[in-house]
Formats: sequence, structure tokens, C-alpha cells
Amino acid sequence: MTGFRVESTRGGLVESVHHVSVAVTDAEGRLIASAGDPDLVTYWRSAAKPFQAIPVVADGAADAFGLDDEELALACASHSSEPMHLEIASRFLARIGCTEDDLACGPHTPLGHGVAERVARNGERLTPRWSNCSGKHAGMLALAKHRGWSTGGYERAGHPVQDRLLAEVSRWAGVAASDVGLAVDGCTTVCYALPLRAMAASYARLAQSAEPAARRVREAMQRHPRIIAGTARLCTDLGLAWPDGIIAKVGAEGVYSAALLQSGHGIALKVGDGEMRAAQVALLGVLRQTLAAIGGDAAPLERLAARAQPPIRNTRRERTGAVRTAGSLAFTG
Repeated sequence: MTGFRVESTRGGLVESVHHVSVAVTDAEGRLIASAGDPDLVTYWRSAAKPFQAIPVVADGAADAFGLDDEELALACASHSSEPMHLEIASRFLARIGCTEDDLACGPHTPLGHGVAERVARNGERLTPRWSNCSGKHAGMLALAKHRGWSTGGYERAGHPVQDRLLAEVSRWAGVAASDVGLAVDGCTTVCYALPLRAMAASYARLAQSAEPAARRVREAMQRHPRIIAGTARLCTDLGLAWPDGIIAKVGAEGVYSAALLQSGHGIALKVGDGEMRAAQVALLGVLRQTLAAIGGDAAPLERLAARAQPPIRNTRRERTGAVRTAGSLAFTG
């Protein structure tokens, strides 16, 4: 079998294969490396959050409400519902004069494994603030209130908030708004279907943009990687290991995007079967191969070496196999 992919092994055999489509581009959208179908149209899911947060700054809501970098980072986050995330969400809502009752997102099992175990053990009641998307929704509410738009239905397609966010996503992706596919995300608001190449180009542009709003969002993500995801999660661990080199953002159903800040490249990938464990391994493999090809510093990845080939264990915690990348990206030029 050829081509870049993720394999799950057991004993001496490859037990399953996760096919991956990848686009690595520069800010002009030129393809640097690829695998599978780099023009695959799929939903960006939560990897679009930085671009949904930019209008909160650009339109003046962040300054009007005195939002700080932690709150802006939460607007970009798929957080783990750890105490710091809940505290920041509460503070964010208070600043904009809203409460949890204004959030259209519903609660769900926390993404942080330790938090989820504690919640189940203690029978804690989950509320919308616990949603991994509560920061994004707070940002939407801030934009609505600042612009004088109704907060009712802010999450739905056709609301002025969603029209504004779609225009921003369209601008960064270089795709006409009429060509962006729309659907309802897991958190009840709008999500966008775009080619992987356009997603990658958006992150490449974000990597080195001089626009004040984009720079402020980017720097908030760099300064607060623990807010972007949480304990033992890849977006956070990459940001901690390489704060000046990368911002990475997970999306549901096997999606990942990342910006290489020093070289100005963007990455977008989709695991065909939506397997999230495979998506994390795929991103680390794409990063390693891309940095080797462009002469980038891959030393920070060594701190995450164990994440690049996580073990598979049985019920007695004995190692029975691993998840690993195989094959190579196709590089242009």
C-alpha cells in the first residue's frame, strides 16, 4: 500500500488503515505537499474557530467589552471543561452582560478525559458553560450585542452574526460565500464545508498576517495554549512545546488544521473515517515530514514523540499494538 496513511497494529499485523487527505499550502494557496485528495470538500468544524473569532476583534466588540487574551483564546477553543475554562467562560459572559441561559450550545460529556471521569463519578450537573464551544458562542453573543443585533437565534444561518462570520471565513479561505457549504454543527451553530486546500491557505495567511485583529487572535492562541484545548490534549501540548512555531486546532470527525508560524505554511487534514485518534497521529506525521522538507526546526516535536505512535492496550493495560503513520506525503517542486 502506498500513500500517507495511519495504521493501527496488533501483534505483527496491520489491523486497520485510516486513509488521510492532506493539504499543505503557502499563503497564496500553492500546494506544497499533499496526500489523498487535497481538494476534498469537508466540514471544517471547530478548526474554523479562529476565523469566527476575528470579527469579535475587528468589529470592535473585544475592545468595547474589555475582553482580554484569555477570553479571546476561549473563543477559539475546543476546551476540556477544566475549572479554568469554566471560570473564563463565566467571566466572558459577565463582561458582555449575558448568562448561560443566553448560550445556544448544549452541554456534553467533557472532552478532557480526567474531567469526564470526575463528572461521571460525582454526578455533576452539566450546563451550557461546559460545552467545549461555549467560548465561541460567547464571542457570537458579544458580536451581536456590540453591533445592536438581536441575540435571539444568533446561532442560526441567516442571522446577521452568521452572515458576518461567513463573510470572514470566505475572505480568509478565498472561496465565495455562495460556494461555502453550510450545515448545523454539533454545538447548534453553523459550520462550513470547504476544500482542504482552502482551509490550509487560511491558516497559512493567519500565520503571518499583519492585520491587527488577526494578529491579536493569533497571539492570544499562542500565549494561552492551555485554554485552546486542555490537559493532555494535542492542540495544547503542541502550543506548549513550540509556542513560537505553531498554532493547531482540532475539528470533529477527523479534522485538524495548523499554522506554521515561522515558515508561513498552513496544514489541513481529514481522516476519511473520522477517527480522532488517527487524526492526532496524522497531524504529527504531517508536521514531521513537512518540517523535514522545508528545513524547519522539528526539535519541539521530539517532546511529543510518544504521541506520534500511541500504544494500543488491552483491559489489563498491556501493550498489544500501536497507532502510527505510514507512507509519505507528495511534495511539489
